[in-house]
Amino acid sequence: MSKIPDESSLPLSRLTAPASPRAAPPLVSSASFATRFSPPPPTMRTYPEPMTAPKPAAKADPKLANAWKTKAGHELTEAELQAMPESEYMNDKQMAFFRARLQEQKDSLLSNAGETTEHLREDTSIVPDPADRATIEEEHALELRTRDRERKLLKKISQALAKIDSGDYGYCEETGEPIGLGRLLARPTATLSLEAQQRRELKQKMFGD
Repeated sequence: MSKIPDESSLPLSRLTAPASPRAAPPLVSSASFATRFSPPPPTMRTYPEPMTAPKPAAKADPKLANAWKTKAGHELTEAELQAMPESEYMNDKQMAFFRARLQEQKDSLLSNAGETTEHLREDTSIVPDPADRATIEEEHALELRTRDRERKLLKKISQALAKIDSGDYGYCEETGEPIGLGRLLARPTATLSLEAQQRRELKQKMFGD
């Protein structure tokens, strides 16, 4: 009968557990290696798009273009005015158109000024509540500032009407070039072309003059 060996008689190397094998480093696939270290793909060359010929300008409506021949200047619409040929710039019809528009603005401003005068004559001392009285006085101050701007505009309108009488209306004071119908329709009191106005504003910003 064989004897079972005692643990104390066994060598120490047989009692210790075997060490687990070290995990092998992950293998890098050839595909990922090639993707990481391959040179960047060549850039695609872009070619400019072929230039297309500009479209011809739309022809003016003959009814609009010829309306000034049969209408008085103050009866023309803005579309009919702008459809006139460039050779007729600031002719008698166009002068009459802007004279009527400026006079209309002048009459409107004078009417508003009369209403403001009557309103400001109201005595605020009869209002018992101080808060209400302060509100009315603030409204009066706002109206006065508005009327001051309108007073300056009235002066410009009078100067523009004088230019129409002298035949100088519609031309830049600095360059003598036409101001243009579009700019005059937007601001009938304009005395400078858009380019000259921009130069003046730039000069004012640079030199504060």
